[in-house]
Amino acid sequence: MLHFRDMIFTTTYVFDLDGVMYLGDTKIPYAAECVERLRATGKNVFFLTNNSGRTRKSYCEKLKSVNGIDVPESEIFTSAYATSLYLHGQGAAGKTAFVIGEAGLAAELSEVGGLNTITVADSVDPNTIDYVVVGIDRQFTYDKLRFAHAAIAQGHAQFIATNRDATFPMEHGEIPGGGSIVASVATATGIEPITIGKPETHAYEAILLAAGVKAGDSVMIGDRLDTDIAVGKRAGARTVLVLTGVTNAETAKNAPSEWRPDFIIGDLRDLE
Repeated sequence: MLHFRDMIFTTTYVFDLDGVMYLGDTKIPYAAECVERLRATGKNVFFLTNNSGRTRKSYCEKLKSVNGIDVPESEIFTSAYATSLYLHGQGAAGKTAFVIGEAGLAAELSEVGGLNTITVADSVDPNTIDYVVVGIDRQFTYDKLRFAHAAIAQGHAQFIATNRDATFPMEHGEIPGGGSIVASVATATGIEPITIGKPETHAYEAILLAAGVKAGDSVMIGDRLDTDIAVGKRAGARTVLVLTGVTNAETAKNAPSEWRPDFIIGDLRDLE
């Protein structure tokens, strides 16, 4: 069991969502209680997900409906939001992005990034596209792939991936993630994207800035080694693997050092 005294200098706790707080629309036992326990001791609590399909507001609503906890939008960081912050910081406001993704990604890019978003293939000249931004898209089609290819390989568009997760966990097992769609665009164009989500540290660094803390005062808690644990280690945070998602203890113990968590717990009841 991992006690708070083991992380005496930790002020900020960052939780992944899928596989940690819930699976699909099913809450994971003890997750909400853990969050409330941390809050009661005065800790900062944030949530960081690679899933780009929803807006931050939508995730607040999901955490309320599934887990029964109230979370302000300011505590939610997604790969869609991080991508929007990144592009805004690159001076992309007012430019045009072709979005292979769901409504949450297009909304964040428009509202936070200030981009003009295009979601329908062939609705504009591909040469007018400045960015092709790719995330999870349950309505992905060949026409979207073809248009993205034209904008990147024949036009001047920069290729941006919200994340490279091949899969993500649901109640009855894993399903294809946004990374599988990113891979198809990369294969077609022969160009690798700039990746924003975990294990890249863009979003984690934004959380540290929002919390006003150093990485060493934070801990990343997740269920996936190559994203959750990797981002924590890259950022300089402590890391906790929880076994309620896609990774088992044996795999974690035999993982390369850059993916090996500092602590392994069975569920969030063990974080006390």
